[in-house]
Amino acid sequence: MKMTLAEIALFLGGTVVGADDTTINDIRSIEEAGEGDLTFIANKKYLKKLKLTKASVILVSPQTVAEGKNLIIVNDPYVALGKLLALFYPLKHGRSGVSSDACIEDGAIVSPEATIFPRAFIGKGAKIGKGTVIYPGVFIGRDTLIGENSILYANVTVYHSCVIGSRVILHSGVVIGADGFGFASPGNKNTKIPQVGFVQIDDDVEIGANTTIDRATLGRTWIQRNVKIDNLVQIAHNVVIGENSVIAAQTGISGSTKIGCGVIMGGKVGIVGHITIGDHAMIGASSGIHKNIPPGQIGGGTPFLPIKEWLKMESCKVRLPDMRIKLEQLIKQVKQLEEKINETGKYQP
Repeated sequence: MKMTLAEIALFLGGTVVGADDTTINDIRSIEEAGEGDLTFIANKKYLKKLKLTKASVILVSPQTVAEGKNLIIVNDPYVALGKLLALFYPLKHGRSGVSSDACIEDGAIVSPEATIFPRAFIGKGAKIGKGTVIYPGVFIGRDTLIGENSILYANVTVYHSCVIGSRVILHSGVVIGADGFGFASPGNKNTKIPQVGFVQIDDDVEIGANTTIDRATLGRTWIQRNVKIDNLVQIAHNVVIGENSVIAAQTGISGSTKIGCGVIMGGKVGIVGHITIGDHAMIGASSGIHKNIPPGQIGGGTPFLPIKEWLKMESCKVRLPDMRIKLEQLIKQVKQLEEKINETGKYQP
């Protein structure tokens, strides 16, 4: 694909600084870009590479100056990059239509405008919307509903009676609707509590590879609109995750936790069950959450602390070896003083 700087700026709503008739053929990183390539700078720490790059044009934020370089000024270079990547490299699935080698039970309703690859299974009563793509090895259980223009990559499993919206992306290995971890008398009889609820995933959600979302015991486990979930995340029964939240890899969320809208979680966060995390909270990586977090709270650690307390705690950790040496010295000095007191019966410095 080829576009001029003027065409790209018009598409992005940006402003050209330099030769607007320059032609762009490809998009590359700032280190690899050469003549005919576009690159970007979204982080200030890479500004030092601006003079060194050989790219024909650089997407930059306002107030960026680079003498002798072609620039396209946009409000958010990373968002602009995403739009261009989708334009230059449109997603192609390699086939269309419903394969005769897919296993579709009687009573399933599959749009003729969907793409179903060989060896996919669709159970009785399931409904698949138009434009949805289902790759090989996908299992869709009975009475499951999938909206329009969603993508289920290879070996995704969706158990029965789940609801998946439109433009949802489920990456390989995702499991939706497995039983929640519900047992009475745990550690003793381990009596299984039937999990008779379902999972609802709203529009524009993306879920990373090998993430699991358990069905509710009763009612629903609910992932709301535009939530983005990384690889290897575990979401337990009856969890609710609010719109626009972002959850990084290896996070585990226990049952009946309510997560607000716009919440951001780093990787390896662990959350106990039956608590609430308020809207727009931000939780640092490797945090352990054992109580409610109010809206807008920023912090981290185990146990979770507000950011100022957390940073103080973290700064102490790196000084612990020196603090230990000083403490041992003080203990030794106190012991010597006590011995002198015991010998003389009174304090002698």
